[in-house]
Parts: sequence; C-alpha cells; structure tokens
Amino acid sequence: MLRYQENNELHRNFHGSTDNAMRFVEKTCGREALKEVLRKTGRDVYKSIREKLARGDASELIEHLCWFYYRENAPFKLEVSENEIRFEVLACPAHVHMKKMGLEPAPFNCLQTEEVNAGMCEGTPWTSTVEHIGPDHCVQIFRKEPSK
Repeated sequence: MLRYQENNELHRNFHGSTDNAMRFVEKTCGREALKEVLRKTGRDVYKSIREKLARGDASELIEHLCWFYYRENAPFKLEVSENEIRFEVLACPAHVHMKKMGLEPAPFNCLQTEEVNAGMCEGTPWTSTVEHIGPDHCVQIFRKEPSK
C-alpha cells in the first residue's frame, strides 16, 4: 500500500512551482546541491518504497509509478519482470502541463526523475536509469542485481 496516495484535487501548478524551485536551487546553490536535494527526497520522502526495494519487493514502487501517472491522465506503458521494471512515459505530465501554461520546463527538469529514482534505490539491490526518447518521452528503468 502506498504511503502517499493523495486522492484530493490535483494541484495543477505543482509542476510549475517545482520547476521554479529547482531553477532557484540550481542558480543559487549549484547543480550538485540540486541533485543532492532531489536524491534525498527520493531516499527520505519515499522511505517505505526504498525499504521494500531493499527487501527485494518492488510492489510499492510499481504502485507509486502507476498511481501518480494515472492520476494525471498521463499515458504510460509498464513492463515488469523479476529483475527489471520498465516504465515508459509517453507524454510527461509535468512538461505537458507547463507547456499548456506557456512555460518552458528547465533544461534540467528531468533531473528530478533521475535523482528521485536514484534516491529510492539507494542502499538496495536496485538501480535506476532514465532513457530520454524525446523532449516529453522517457523510459524509467529499474534493474535488480541478480542474487549471488
């Protein structure tokens, strides 16, 4: 079960606010500080996901990904095998929303996904990568190291 599963009204400018906050941190503290904040968010805010991943259980991660993208009506594809999860985002809801509002996502906006995912995997047998297919299209890949 998800630790965070908001069911109330979706705050539609969350994405613009987050993008502005990332721009501020990157400008005033640097890219490495931004990466640290984002990774810590993945590690600490999504602690229950990380703890389950450490035990080899990816169920909450899968539920988390599906719930938040479903909630925003974002098209995605999910493929799950024993040691790999491929979550393909066909139209990034953050980018789509910001562009609809006349805003251009920061050039490093996808860093949020990369670092939060890395933080969730930290200290677990799982790793994460993001393949960028197009400006609003990516594949988030989670791989579990085979047991020795």
